[in-house]
Parts: sequence; C-alpha cells; structure tokens
Amino acid sequence: MKKIFNLLMFVSFITILASCTKTDDFLDKKPLGDYSEDAVWGDPALVETFVNSMYRNALGFPFSIERLSDYSDESHFTPDWDVTNFNKSLMTQDGLQGWEVSWATPHTLHFRWDPLYANVRRASIFFSKINKVPGDKAVIDNLKGQAYFLRAWTYFYLTNLYGGVPIITKVYGLSDDYTVARNSYDECMKFVIGQIDSAAMYLPDTYATNGRVTKGAALALKSRVLLYAASDLHNSAKNSVVTSGFSKPDLLGYVGGDATARWTAAKAAAKAVIDLNKYSLYKASPAATDSVANNFVELFTSKGTSEDILLQFFTPKTDEDWDGYNPALYCGPNGYHNWGNNCPLGDLVDDYEMKDGTKFDWTNAKHKANPYLKRDARLYATILYEGVQWRKRPDDALKIDPFSKIQVGHVYDSSGKMIRAGLDTREGPIEDWNGGKTGYYVRKYVDPSVDPQYVKQDVPFKHIRYAEILLNYAEACIELGQDAEARTYINMVRKRAGQPDLATTLSGDALRQAYRHERRIEFAYEDQRFWDVRRWVIGAAAYHQTSRVDVRYETTESSAPSYRKADGTTYGAPIFSKADLGGDARAWNNKCYFFPIMRNEMNKNTLLVQNPGY
Repeated sequence: MKKIFNLLMFVSFITILASCTKTDDFLDKKPLGDYSEDAVWGDPALVETFVNSMYRNALGFPFSIERLSDYSDESHFTPDWDVTNFNKSLMTQDGLQGWEVSWATPHTLHFRWDPLYANVRRASIFFSKINKVPGDKAVIDNLKGQAYFLRAWTYFYLTNLYGGVPIITKVYGLSDDYTVARNSYDECMKFVIGQIDSAAMYLPDTYATNGRVTKGAALALKSRVLLYAASDLHNSAKNSVVTSGFSKPDLLGYVGGDATARWTAAKAAAKAVIDLNKYSLYKASPAATDSVANNFVELFTSKGTSEDILLQFFTPKTDEDWDGYNPALYCGPNGYHNWGNNCPLGDLVDDYEMKDGTKFDWTNAKHKANPYLKRDARLYATILYEGVQWRKRPDDALKIDPFSKIQVGHVYDSSGKMIRAGLDTREGPIEDWNGGKTGYYVRKYVDPSVDPQYVKQDVPFKHIRYAEILLNYAEACIELGQDAEARTYINMVRKRAGQPDLATTLSGDALRQAYRHERRIEFAYEDQRFWDVRRWVIGAAAYHQTSRVDVRYETTESSAPSYRKADGTTYGAPIFSKADLGGDARAWNNKCYFFPIMRNEMNKNTLLVQNPGY
C-alpha cells in the first residue's frame, strides 16, 4: 500500500511541475499536490486506493514494537511506556495510559474512538460516491464488498471497546448538528451483521493476489462477531459485574432476547464457513515422523496456506519508521542485537501442557528439573527459552557464544555471587538495556533465516485462520450443551498439535475451561486473548502479579570465563524456579471491560452516555 501512496505523491509532483509552465490559465487549475474529489471518484483505480487506506485504518499495525499481547496475560513490554499503568486499570476518560502513546504504540492507537470513527467516515464517503463511479460493474461491486467488510470490521471493534455506539452512515458537513445518541448494543450487532451479509454478497471467493477480503473472510468475520455477541459480557444474566447500577445496560449488551438463540446463530455462522469446504488445518494429521513444532513454524512463517482466511501482508519496504514493521527485531533476544520486547510471561509458558496432556506443575520435581521437556509442541514454535538452539549469533556475540543457544540465566559461585550473565539477559555484555525480564522471548511469527538487524522479514499477520472457526464452533456447542460435538472439533485442533484427545468424560464447565485453555495456547500472539478475557468476563483472573522464570547455574570454580564451558556444557544442571516479575503487579477494575469515551467527545456530543466507572 505504501508503494501506491508513494506513486500517487510522485504523480502529483509531476502535475505541479507541469502547471508551472503555464500562467495564463492559472485560475482554471485543478488542485495541486493532491487529486481533486472529482478525479478520485471518476477513476476506479483511485477509488481502489481510497479503499486500500481503509484496510490499514481497520487492521492496524499488529507487528508494531508493542503488541496487543502486552495488554493481556500473554507478554511483558520491556520498555513499559506506561503499559504497566494500563494493566493496572488506571485508564480514565482523560487518558488510556500506555494504550495511546502517540510516538510508540501504533497498533493500539487505532483501537480508539477517533481513528475508528475516521474510518467510519471514509466508509460513509465511499458509499455516498460509489454508485456514480464509472467502470466495470464487477469491479465496482467488488469495491463495495470490501468497503462493507471494512465498515463491519471497524464497527465490530468499536462495540468491543465501547459497547453500543452511534451508527453513522451519512457524511457530516461543517454546518451539521453532530449530536447523536449511542445505539443499543443489539442495534449495533444487527448493523454489523447486515454489513457483513452485504459484503458476502459482493465479494469473490478468491483473488489473483492475496491480501484482500473474500467471501470466506466475510463469513469468518460473521462467525467471530456472533460468537462475541453471544458471550458472557453481553449476556444480561452473566454481566452484572459491569452493568450493576448502570442506567443504560442496553448499551453494553442484550437486555432481552434468547441467549440460546444467539449461541445457535454463532454455531451456524461457524458451520457456514466449515461447509464452504475451502479451508483446512495446515498439516492436520501429523505423520509419526513429523516435527509438529516445525509444522507450526512453517505455518507462521508462510505467506499463505490452506488454513489462512484473512492475512495482512507486509514487505521489507513497509513502514521504514522504527515503530512500524520489523517484528523479529522488536521482540528478538538482545544477545542478537534485538530489542527484547513482548516477552512471554511465565504465566503463559506454564499453561502449555505436557506432551501427554497433563498440566505442567512447578511442584512436580521432574517438571521443575527440566521445564521444557516433553511439552505441547506449540510451546517450541512460540517460545524461546534457556538453552534452545536459535539462529547463528552475530559475529561479535558469536565470539562469546559459538553455540548460538539462548542464554537467559546466570552463573553463581559457591558464595552465591553472580559471576557470569547470559548474553540474552539484562546483565549480559550485548545491549543489556534491551534484554527481556521474563526469561523468555518470542519465537512465533519470526523468520530465523534473516538477520533482523539488517533485513526485514515479510511474514504476513494472520487475522483469521481456520483453527479459529473450528474452535468458534466448539465454543457455541459447549454453551448449547452439545459436549460431544464440541470435543470433536477441539480434538481436531489438538490432533494437529500432537496432543491427545480430551477425555470423553469431560463435560460442562470442565470442558468449557479446557476449551478456553486450548484457545489461549492456539492463538498466543494472534490478537485474540485481549478480547477473550473481556468477553468471558475473566479480567480478575487474568490481571494479577505476573511471573517469570529464574535460571541459575552453580559452580565451585573460582571463576567462569564464559556462560558455557569451552565444550558447550554448562556449570552443572540448570536450576529453574518460578519467580514474580518485578514491577508487573497487574490489577483489574471491572470498569475496564469497556473503554471510556474521552471527555472531549462527551463535551462535543451532549447526547453521549459515559460507560460505567468513568
């Protein structure tokens, strides 16, 4: 997209130069340095560029220096930049703390009232003009389908953040009255679903090139929207922690209707995607000789598989700014001259099951002795941990660690004095200020074949993939009491991960908790957990004192010339322990299930009703 915009700027510049050669018709000139409104809406190619801008405004920057995972119980943002205060529920109608640091948080910046409504306005402008655009009907209809989808996507996230919001479809002028009341949550959901249905009517099944929304993407979004709408946060029988004492509960969820019907609709929407027979899990049935972990690495460093429904593509030229796109640099270990951000919390790592399907347990002596032995294969494809082989170190670091294995621990002498720090710690000799604090780094989505100091990878972000559809279907089945059906679909996802089937006796709330665990593991770092915590109304369980892993080696030798001995062995067996992550005591306030409408918006529009707690 950036190439398109650069091209437009070049064309505009040429127009300016040409205009300077004439002076006699100065007053008849078209606008310089930009395209006029008539030019844009008279050319389908320029209208397509207009729609392109809506993609970025809707999808955001999921690979930016901070990730949505930092605002849930998945990861820790090392530089902080006020993220800690957000995670302590300190948001007010005057500020969202680390959610809106203008120079540093591009992904979360677009998840706010102003930018989302700016995208709504773009959609309104589009629909006010598109029927007069000349050109092939199929091309125009396709643009309509994309715009319907992107307006639905935008409103979906507005409702996730704020509940019911004003439904705006007109283009306001400077002299218009801007005061408009919030629509109910029910009205907003009907509007979003209507937009999705319209999108599906116009969108094709496939494109010659990737990156644009398809009919399948529209149906998949409908599955997600109906699942969220049926969830506890919007169910009047289950959301009293949010709505109690609030005079307008209809803004936050359904106050009537049939909850069973809503779950039935969510189930049907997921089944509609399944019945397309277009998508499938990548390597759904691993062979006995397969590395299941490597299968996942392939999935998350690929540029498109049978599993992918909506991808957001990037190139090494995307956003040259340091905070735009270079995920391998932003989150990689500092011992590789990377920046060590978005570090997995010990809480997340501990939730990966053992290979046999049992829970990992720090009180189990065998587990504690080697926490990374015989675990769920998704751990190895998602997390970098002590001693794991990683790509070749840069030349200066390779002299210190010729083995290129992650070093997040410390070596201590017999008196307990630390005498050697790992390269990937904050006490090591390589960019210690960039070291992570949790004892873990991110593996998922990172292409190890490139050195991100110098080369940007071009791995796309997976906004929607088929595994989500299978689990959406399973969740609806659980809430409808159809436990056997739910287990079948959860087990499809587990089989691909090399994990055993859920026990046939697992049902009811126990099955619900197993499902939620599965979703947490399967979608780590995929912008799902932040929303799941809220829609399930489990904020108090997710925001608490977080944990890290402590790794130490003990030696009776008087010194340790290096972190590992010359032959690559360590100073005895590593000693692992779980510890609190200092400075990351999170706290939950029930008001945070929804965001506040900023005070300046409330002052501009007196018909708005503020969300409870603000």
